[in-house]
Amino acid sequence: MNSTSVLRPLGAEIAAFLLAASCAGCDEPGHLLCRPCGERLTPAPQRVLTPAGLPVHAALGYEGVAARCIRRLKSDGETQLARPLGAAVAAVLAPMVSSSTWIVPVPTARSAFRRRGYRVPELLIRRAGQSPQRVLSLVARPVDQRTLGAKERELNVRGAMRALVASGGAAAVLVDDVVTTGATLDEAARALRAAGFRVDSAVTLAATPRRAGFEGDSSRTHRGHDESHQ
Repeated sequence: MNSTSVLRPLGAEIAAFLLAASCAGCDEPGHLLCRPCGERLTPAPQRVLTPAGLPVHAALGYEGVAARCIRRLKSDGETQLARPLGAAVAAVLAPMVSSSTWIVPVPTARSAFRRRGYRVPELLIRRAGQSPQRVLSLVARPVDQRTLGAKERELNVRGAMRALVASGGAAAVLVDDVVTTGATLDEAARALRAAGFRVDSAVTLAATPRRAGFEGDSSRTHRGHDESHQ
């Protein structure tokens, strides 16, 4: 069998896949992300605070096209979406780092990593043109936070992380995908500071709008992290 006869069916399968694809933002067939939806991923930075007062710089609001694209990345394995989403992260992350800054992703639950085969915060950091440094580890298994209120989330993740290395005061920026109440980011910052890091801010791809049941004003509404500790 020659190479042409081998490649022809492969090319047909790729074409069929592309035709079956639908836009993550609007479901238009034939596109993973159509141009109008891609334009809606243009960064619209917003600054919010965690309950402990950590400033969080989010590239997008978690709604509309951005929310649908993030769900496709996290739930459907559409890793190609990490490129435009990572570009949005870069807009808020790049101005906050220097050559000596540690860029630390919030750790992903093992169950989520096994299911996906990749860690979303780390993937976003790489697509933002930076190198993630896996400093934090989960030492407890918090319950799924999606049904919990702000105070419950805080209690759920308290003491759940530790740093794998110590620092003598190096600056670190935390990175996560979406922030709702900020409980997970506060726990991550606590673990880093306990190891000697200086944590003055965090970056997320998106921030959720204010939801009923979450305490504080719109500057204090956040989402935590992955399934087991959102």
